[in-house]
Amino acid sequence: MHIIVASIDYKNAPVDLREQFAFDDEDLPEALETLREMKSVLECAIISTCNRTEVYAVVDQLHTGRHFTKKFLSQWFEAPQESFSHVLNMRENDDAINHLMRVSTGLESMILGETQILGQVKASFRTAQKLGSTGTVFNQLFRQVITFAKRAHKETGINDNPASVSYAAVELGRQMFGDFAGKNVLVVGAGKMSELTAQHLNANGSESITVMNRTYERAKELAENVKGQARPIEELENSLIEADIMISSTSSDQYILEKEQLKNLIKKRKGRPLFMIDIAVPRDLDPALGALEDVYLYDVDDLEGIVAANMSERKTAAADIEEMMGAELAAFKDWIHTLGVVPVISALRTKALSIQAETMKSIERKMPDMDDRERKVLSKHTKSIVNQLLKEPITRAKEMAGEEDSEESLKLFTEIFGLEDEVADAKEAEALRLLADAEKEVDSDLEEEKKRDKKRAPAILQGAYAQDAPV
Repeated sequence: MHIIVASIDYKNAPVDLREQFAFDDEDLPEALETLREMKSVLECAIISTCNRTEVYAVVDQLHTGRHFTKKFLSQWFEAPQESFSHVLNMRENDDAINHLMRVSTGLESMILGETQILGQVKASFRTAQKLGSTGTVFNQLFRQVITFAKRAHKETGINDNPASVSYAAVELGRQMFGDFAGKNVLVVGAGKMSELTAQHLNANGSESITVMNRTYERAKELAENVKGQARPIEELENSLIEADIMISSTSSDQYILEKEQLKNLIKKRKGRPLFMIDIAVPRDLDPALGALEDVYLYDVDDLEGIVAANMSERKTAAADIEEMMGAELAAFKDWIHTLGVVPVISALRTKALSIQAETMKSIERKMPDMDDRERKVLSKHTKSIVNQLLKEPITRAKEMAGEEDSEESLKLFTEIFGLEDEVADAKEAEALRLLADAEKEVDSDLEEEKKRDKKRAPAILQGAYAQDAPV
């Protein structure tokens, strides 16, 4: 049994090529079923975002597994292998497991340490699990990796500091005002940067967002997405009287607001501070605005300085996560090594205790005058004999599980103790238990999502603050 992953991501493939190899959500069930039916593939999962397409598989043989995984990609996307082989990364076993941990913790993301990808990994696993394309190995691996990623984010705080210009702008506002409750935010421009900034503001609790743009319909569209209001750009000066925060990002080639214009409005603001962030290039706001009383002006250079400092902190946190990964990999490999031995040990104990129980029944028939205390003493001591006899064989079975020829050794062990039927029953019971656990986890995740949807902003905004490229 081996684990492999085939990856096409932003590091190796341009966006036009990544688009050709992206899975649509509605096609995932059929894709997973097709992949699962490929020769050598025992389990599978697919992660597909705007920055990566990754096919994970448990295979019985490495060479065959690699071949049929590539064949699947070629057939599904109707593309000859030579058209994408130069951008396809194949990883195996330890490298594949480490890669999944790096992806889930955001170490492979365009914005180092972003947390949105973890939600995407979890959703991909949940889909594969619900469709039955994962099994014992991937159910354990993905659960363990998801839990690890959550812990790594929490312990290192890798995503605590903004690593994008638009989110840095929002963080500056929060540092000045504490929070956005009751604050009037004015967003000028409706392009990508303005859209992301408005999403960040909304996700961070801003309830009063006004959007202005040269094209009013575009301003209205963005305002509706963030539960704000749209106003014509001609009302800029009047809107500044009410605003606490102004964030500007237009494509204008000249200042949209100059010092004299704002100076005339200062008295009407009655001493309220105005926080202004200019993330446009070229700049939207006259640099002289910063000299006005109660006006605090920042431009994109100020924000990029913050991002650079924060990125340095993220790199330190990333190094800490990489160190944590070693122990996590070792724990999973230990679990893999004991995977085959669990049914054997369970079967051995079941058979031994069954013999002990039958022996007790025979003794009770031959010695019917025993009282309850005598029965308990006799049962306790016969079980003790069984446990002492099993101690060494169980220890040896566990050692066999970690050896190179573990499968053959455990098969011989099973035959020596005559455990074939008991092992089959134990495996069936374990499979049913894992299936029940998987169903409970899916139901639990769905219930959590329903609760979050009721409490939080629309799903499109969840995690949007993590990066500047929506996925």
